[in-house]
Amino acid sequence: MPTNLPPEYYEAEERYNQATTVDEKITGLEALISTIPKHKGTDKLRANFRKRLSKLKSSTQSRKKTGTSHSPYHIEKEGAGQIVLIGPTNVGKSSLLASLTNASPDVSDAPHTTWRPTPGMLQIDNVQVQIIDTPPLNRDYVDPELLNAIRRADLSLVMVDVQTFPVEQLEETIDILKEHRIIPEHMREAYSDQLRKTVIPIIILANKCDDKACDEVFELFCELLEGDYPLLPISILNGRNIDEMKQMIFDQFEIIRVYTKAPGEEPDKTRPYVLKRGDTVADLARSIHKDFYDNLKAAKVWGSSAYDGQMVQRDFVLQDEDVVELRL
Repeated sequence: MPTNLPPEYYEAEERYNQATTVDEKITGLEALISTIPKHKGTDKLRANFRKRLSKLKSSTQSRKKTGTSHSPYHIEKEGAGQIVLIGPTNVGKSSLLASLTNASPDVSDAPHTTWRPTPGMLQIDNVQVQIIDTPPLNRDYVDPELLNAIRRADLSLVMVDVQTFPVEQLEETIDILKEHRIIPEHMREAYSDQLRKTVIPIIILANKCDDKACDEVFELFCELLEGDYPLLPISILNGRNIDEMKQMIFDQFEIIRVYTKAPGEEPDKTRPYVLKRGDTVADLARSIHKDFYDNLKAAKVWGSSAYDGQMVQRDFVLQDEDVVELRL
């Protein structure tokens, strides 16, 4: 008997298939079941989904009773965004984390030194972002929780050693991701027909470009690649292009820094409010406190988006490093 499922069902089904945690799957299944019309043609389908939902809820209760340990990959996001470092062994992921943050990962020339994810906070001007070192991607075994961490992150930095078969390193990393339906942003169009995929923004860091003599190696690496990859040559050893890397990260997050001030006082530019590009004065007020948002009448703005002290309304779009004086 035909089921005659509505379009909403297929949308809910795709959201459910993209769920990465048990809680997300429970929520997705409940939403999916609610879209299925009730008639004889859907009785079996509804029963199967209800059975699956019951098993998921039972597993959640079992984990709570037994006190199952929390996955080390479930790292709460901090700062303006979360980055994961991914790639094969011995490309410099741990060294990069150690050089950029106060974290102390195990750094060694020996392969597979990193066995657990290690977070640290990266300072970009006066904004902090979270960066997480991860175990090497290896075709022999990929921890599903590592894949979920990559899916959840706001950005992935894919690292290769430009002096040691970088094309093979990059292709294997990208292939592993694609095999698990994780598609780099620049490949989105080529996989537009693939269902249940996660599209992630990436920047590829070609490490060990320690001097200009390595530029020829990097250029050859670029020529051998098929496709338009977002590439940057860096050197952890001497800091080459690290500032450029930070700027690429900042641009990728599409964030702006906004400072507030009281009447007659100077703004504190060491502690900006971090908003998304396109956010308004009302969004700034909401990020401070719900009462500010509810009571906001207007604001004065100094910066590139307005002449000094211009009076603006709630829907005024802010720009990076604007100074705002809220009027309640």
